[in-house]
Amino acid sequence: MSSNPVTDHPNQFALLRQRRFAPFFWTQFSGAANDNLFKFAFTVMVTYQLQIGWLPPAMAGLVIGALFILPFLLFSATSGQLADKYDKRTLIVLVKRLEIAIMAVAAWGFFSANIPLLLVCTFGMGLHSTLFGPVKFAYLPHHLSERELTGGNGMIEMGTFVAILLGNVAGGLIIAVPEIGAHHVGFACVGLAILGRGVSHFIPASPATDPTLKINWNPFTETVRNLRLAHQNLVVFRSLLGISWMWFFGAVFLSQFPSFAKEVLHGDEQVASLLLVVFSIGIGTGALLCEVLSRRHVEVGLVPLGAIGMSVFSVDLYFASRGLPPSASLALGQFVGMSAHWRVMADLMLLSLFAGLYSVPMYALIQLRAQPTHRARIIAANNILNALFMIASSVIAGLLLKNGFTIPQIFLFTGIANAVVAFYIFMLVPEYLLRFVAWVASRFVYRFKVVGDEHIPLTGPAVLACNHVSFVDAVLLMAASPRPICFVMDYRIFKLPVLGWLFRLARAIPVASQKEDPAVYEAAFERAAQVLRDGGLLAIFPEGAITRDGQLQPFKAGILKILERAQADGLTVPVVPMALTHLWGSFFSRVERGTAMVRPFRRGMFSRVGLNVGVAVPARQVTVPGLYERVAGLLG
Repeated sequence: MSSNPVTDHPNQFALLRQRRFAPFFWTQFSGAANDNLFKFAFTVMVTYQLQIGWLPPAMAGLVIGALFILPFLLFSATSGQLADKYDKRTLIVLVKRLEIAIMAVAAWGFFSANIPLLLVCTFGMGLHSTLFGPVKFAYLPHHLSERELTGGNGMIEMGTFVAILLGNVAGGLIIAVPEIGAHHVGFACVGLAILGRGVSHFIPASPATDPTLKINWNPFTETVRNLRLAHQNLVVFRSLLGISWMWFFGAVFLSQFPSFAKEVLHGDEQVASLLLVVFSIGIGTGALLCEVLSRRHVEVGLVPLGAIGMSVFSVDLYFASRGLPPSASLALGQFVGMSAHWRVMADLMLLSLFAGLYSVPMYALIQLRAQPTHRARIIAANNILNALFMIASSVIAGLLLKNGFTIPQIFLFTGIANAVVAFYIFMLVPEYLLRFVAWVASRFVYRFKVVGDEHIPLTGPAVLACNHVSFVDAVLLMAASPRPICFVMDYRIFKLPVLGWLFRLARAIPVASQKEDPAVYEAAFERAAQVLRDGGLLAIFPEGAITRDGQLQPFKAGILKILERAQADGLTVPVVPMALTHLWGSFFSRVERGTAMVRPFRRGMFSRVGLNVGVAVPARQVTVPGLYERVAGLLG
């Protein structure tokens, strides 16, 4: 793992020059390309070139897709166990050897036009992808730091969709070559498999996370066990559901592209391919934007942004496509030449871009928060749920079509359903919504610069001690931390109309002085102690109230009581001093007659504010005057 990812490389693309990432990326890329080259060429061959009585063209795509997905349902649980028990590099090499064997058999199937054999190979390539999936997502957090995880996942997501696109295009072009197309497809599939195996040789070792694990070979009982295991961490489990919903959403659009192109857009096969290209470019672009928009942290605040964009542009796609005039079949050039189609392509590009923003932070969150010894099995549970949701999307889309829905109406239904599902998920996991509010505040209300955020611990309990300047201090601290924070805050702040609701949603701890309300005082310290027992981050404003003159106020001794309780619980809890700067005089600080929020633009738009984070102090060295001096020094 890199010692300092910020200085080791400037952005996610630099990972492609490093051995810990590049061989793995190209191994994954070649496998995804091979999957799709094989599947698309096989589908085209059965649909257009052969007459198979027992496999009519209308059913070919459905059968091939179902056979490919079936291993994800049957063997994901087993593959997750294998990825936790054994070295991940060893498993990747074995999986790539399996790919060579499957593609060698598939090549013979293409040479001899042996459809049953190619169907067996379709199942085999599904098995290959099933075995590779948990290894893929468990590998990244082993070799990338928290700051690199979003960028690394973005690169993998982008690479996967580019590989899918290139595989489909190559499969369609090669199989169309008269007389020798099927032979060339066989050679290409074997060649890609060999290339992937060669690149995998350079992947660094990735030691097993749970080498003593006893494999349960029953896929059904293990699937149930994996889902229960994932459910133990509710944030992770609900993130799995969120990702599976994204696959549901994407599968609706991908499955309808051919019919949408033909029946609604009046385009030919090349127009259907263009839709796939636009969708893939959008996903890849959104995935790459995640690192830029997240300041190289795992920023789940992007998930609500992605969900909003997915719904908005799905609904707009309905309005853009429902009023298109009837016409004869349009070639690609004719289609692109009509300005009425530009809005359709823009909607498709943007809804897929926002889907990329939605999915990458969720994957990174699961990798970061899942227990390392069970990480691959959690990913396996995710693959099982993904497969179930994709199957459900096909069934629901089919039922809607049977009941008279048009394809644009299905897109409208999906966009509205996405808004409902997203709202439900964000209410169940308020961290997503809170981080979104923090993300917006730190980028569109203020220009927020953080210095020293590497001092915020990524694991274990810690107390964050910060000066108190404004009513949005807590929101800005949320934006700076890669982990959720529980705040101890003056109970009066909970009476504010919007911020009060926000802080209650964040499960902040209200505190009053002992004289004012002894019960609230004691309850606050007990809840604070529980946060630290659970290994969380606890933030406290030692001044006890928002400053009224912009100066650092004397610190109260409540933080020492928190540390004493933690020590009594046998915990080692460091204290991280922090200082918010340049907030005094802003809309949310008290500057006019002791009131705040009276002149919205008193400092203009996007005013600069900052947070300086100091080195953590061991609990036994913390004193009230010493902590005051540290925070004052950070303000200086």
